[in-house]
Amino acid sequence: MASWSPDTPCSCDCFVSVPPASAIPAVIFAKNSDRPREEVQEVVFVPAGTHVPGSRLQCTYIEVEQVSKTHAVILSRPSWLWGAEMGANEHGVCIGNEAVWTKEPVGTGEALLGMDLLRLALERGSSAQEALHVITGLLERYGQGGSCREDPMPFCYHNTFLLADRTEAWVLETAGRLWAAQRIQEGARNISNQLSIGTDISAEHPELRPHARAQGWWGGQGAFDFAQTFSLTQQPVRMEAAKARFRAGQELLQQRQGGITAEAMMGILRSKESGICMDSGGFRTTASMVSVLPQDPTQPCVHFLTATPDPSRSVFKPFIFGVGAAQVPQVLSPTFGAQDPVRSLPRFQTQVDRRHALYRGHQVALGLMESEQDRGQQLRQKQRDLEQEGLEAVRGLLAREWAPPPQELGGLFQAFVEKESRVYA
Repeated sequence: MASWSPDTPCSCDCFVSVPPASAIPAVIFAKNSDRPREEVQEVVFVPAGTHVPGSRLQCTYIEVEQVSKTHAVILSRPSWLWGAEMGANEHGVCIGNEAVWTKEPVGTGEALLGMDLLRLALERGSSAQEALHVITGLLERYGQGGSCREDPMPFCYHNTFLLADRTEAWVLETAGRLWAAQRIQEGARNISNQLSIGTDISAEHPELRPHARAQGWWGGQGAFDFAQTFSLTQQPVRMEAAKARFRAGQELLQQRQGGITAEAMMGILRSKESGICMDSGGFRTTASMVSVLPQDPTQPCVHFLTATPDPSRSVFKPFIFGVGAAQVPQVLSPTFGAQDPVRSLPRFQTQVDRRHALYRGHQVALGLMESEQDRGQQLRQKQRDLEQEGLEAVRGLLAREWAPPPQELGGLFQAFVEKESRVYA
């Protein structure tokens, strides 16, 4: 079973703040996606769609039945696969996923990736709870599995998810087809590559406890602690490191309780001391996302995405669903059709250059930041100024001090991507 080794890097961090933890009447979601260091993430906009009854949908490895209607989504995804590491839909639902290993064995057979489940839930769920039900239903029917990186050596894991909407959040943690979920209606919560749901279980797979008892993991009496029951008895080194990152994330959220904003979440995602913003062992933070989901349904949800690695040296750019929202070509990777290494069997025998235009410009900027101190400082200041411009625009929008035409709102992300591209030109 080629699913995990002690040296396998495994880190992602998701955060959510639900009032009164937030400084404003909004749910705030954030994620760092930590992936193989050279992997490129693209930002993909998919409009809402209607589909022929009975049609099939090709995901990364397998097909599933398509539904009649799908929601518009914005996705930050590794450019070789169909699903996504994080994203949002037009109804204000946000989801991030994390790798996890439990007592349930991880198979190498191809099924739905956790990232596929995430995208399917965004396309089909109009609330966080509805998206959760989409994931658990698909998990029961198709299972989860398949290699999660673009490499001949399989890298497989199960998944945990953080789901949020305008009113609440859910943590969903899986072990094979089994799962437990926790509802978050106030306060702040984070997840980091480990089971974290204890006895406070809001919903669960009907066979969860019977299976644990049959395996001898739980005696059937007293409180049932999901994390304690299903976590590996001897934690690998990397999962011990995830515990430290999880605790650091908790502390950073606690320090900001009642004052959590989009900027505060960006600061947490940029924390290198905690390991949340990471670059080690062949992995790094390859993309980041922060979303503001106002409780007032008349206000738009705003999603800040980097589309580039290392949030401490990237720009969070605002995206808003609406008229004029479209795919931004500068953050879309090239495609390779039937010759793509993920499509050719056996898979991943060759490598292709998946860098999009903004990624290329950002790479050059990172090089200058590391090699030319004065020029690097100038570039970093331009990044900060551009990000601040976006934050100020969003603050004005949510305070109703700025009311641009809908077309301008829908094109906001493209405008900021173009501005960032000019910074690197």
